Amino acid sequence: MMITYKSAGVDVTKIKKSQASIGRIIASTHSGMVKSGFGHYAGLVGIHGGKYLATHTDGVGTKVMIANLLKKYDTIGIDCVAMNVNDVICIGATPISFVDYIAANQNKESVFVDIAKGLAVGAKKSGMPIVGGETAIMPDLFEGKKFAFDLAGMVAGLVDKNKIIMGNKIKPGDHIIGIASSGIHSNGYSLARKALLKKYSINDSIKGIGKLGLAMLSPTEIYVKPVLDVISKCTVHGLANITGGAFTKLLRLKKTGFVLDLTPTPPKIMQLIQSMGVSNEEMYKTFNMGVGFCVIAPKDESDRIISICKKHNISSYQIGHITQRTGVFLNDKRLA
Repeated sequence: MMITYKSAGVDVTKIKKSQASIGRIIASTHSGMVKSGFGHYAGLVGIHGGKYLATHTDGVGTKVMIANLLKKYDTIGIDCVAMNVNDVICIGATPISFVDYIAANQNKESVFVDIAKGLAVGAKKSGMPIVGGETAIMPDLFEGKKFAFDLAGMVAGLVDKNKIIMGNKIKPGDHIIGIASSGIHSNGYSLARKALLKKYSINDSIKGIGKLGLAMLSPTEIYVKPVLDVISKCTVHGLANITGGAFTKLLRLKKTGFVLDLTPTPPKIMQLIQSMGVSNEEMYKTFNMGVGFCVIAPKDESDRIISICKKHNISSYQIGHITQRTGVFLNDKRLA
């Protein structure tokens, strides 16, 4: 029997319906200062001096359960920062501040210190300060007596009015440049855990992967510096962080055709997940498959973008192009 995200407990279709309901309610709070308030990678509100304040909030998902199983907490904070800053740069904004929220059923100072260490690493890599946060101890919220926690954050960024990138300029003939991921990143873990942990232990050592738990805990890549460098030197039509929903989220940029026909060989960890009974289509609708971020730009900018990424010691490559037909296509098969 094939394993799906839905069978792992995450029904993306129903989640989108819930999100739409929420979106209609929050839209009632918007004024003329709101440029983007729902459905894109960050919210945008106009402020003084021709600038827009960009905000986004996100968490680490069930990846925190892997950290708990390994009792290794010093990298999960990097994931929390990454999941926020990688989204806010998608509209061209520079991250300027961050706050975090830790909820736990017990007060464990050593764990909180390790989480904070990861948050600091991520913030420094993003070039922004952490200016506050909240730690909430709620013993009745989490089931069981074992230590359990959740981690989330919020980022604020700034972008000039004339430098906002929303995806509306994407056009047929543009190239899709994929920037390499560092692993599973921080989405799809309900499916990853269901697929992998039915056969393996997090302490198992697997050829080409190493200790499974450590591979699953590999921190999310932070793309702030290479992407902002690309934006400053190249013409860019669209930016996409490949997280929940994976490549299907390209359609939030523009209702056009995204053809992925030059995708790289997926990392070993994702090949292993797929070998456990996950279809190729489900993999590309759930995981980044080795591509953590996409830059959509005129084809004559491709080489320059790839060169800039190389200077930041990160691999990138053309993975597809834009066509007139609407949808996301993996070669000739429609993903969304």
